[in-house]
Amino acid sequence: MIVSPVLILAAVLVLYLISSIHILREYERGVVFRLGKLLPQPKGPGLILVFRPIDALVKVRLRTVVHDVPPQDIITRDNVSVKVNAVVYYRVIDPRRAVVEVEDYMYATSQLAQTTLRSVLGQAELDDLLASRERLNQELQQILDNQTDPWGIKVSAVEVKHVDLPENMQRAMARQAEAEREKRAKIIHAEGELIASEKLSQAAAVLNMQAGAMTLRYLQTLNEIAAEQNSTIVFPLPIQLLELLGKAAGSA
Repeated sequence: MIVSPVLILAAVLVLYLISSIHILREYERGVVFRLGKLLPQPKGPGLILVFRPIDALVKVRLRTVVHDVPPQDIITRDNVSVKVNAVVYYRVIDPRRAVVEVEDYMYATSQLAQTTLRSVLGQAELDDLLASRERLNQELQQILDNQTDPWGIKVSAVEVKHVDLPENMQRAMARQAEAEREKRAKIIHAEGELIASEKLSQAAAVLNMQAGAMTLRYLQTLNEIAAEQNSTIVFPLPIQLLELLGKAAGSA
């Protein structure tokens, strides 16, 4: 049986057309080089035709990439050695530039995130690193976004995940926090003593205004002691009475 060359050519043509069919998902775009030249617009999503070897297709995903920056050894501005890791959220907004302007945009963004993390956090003090994390996150995001913009990459967020402090620094911070709490407790206690002394002074002034006020206060105190069913009653003796007795004994 002799196969017609026309049928062979038709079969080859059909296979070539089938191999030229590509289906791109909604989050994918195809950057096509035709004879080595970049086409003005990326292809997709959906069904596209790529005629090899004339065309060369590079697929680019537009979904947000969550990149975990590995722990970096950082020396803060106040000479404290810490380990810091972070997470970077970025996505491709221009597939053509992501393919043409940089060889591997994912690797380049990862390396840039590591160096920027060390550079920015190395200029901050330890207290800022622990307390002003939101401001540092915004600064990191702006720097990364400006540097990756020529690559067609949009850095949407940078979050510092964990700050690993040395053990001796953790103990020092614990002692500092304990001393701070003790200081606040002493200040509160001293303020309470001051307020109590002021109130006692006001009460004494009011009692001294009436001659029988102190006696009524004595009787009220005895009533309160008796209500508690104690076996011992302490009767307060005025100092003025002792002075009068002393003077009477001296004159006798």
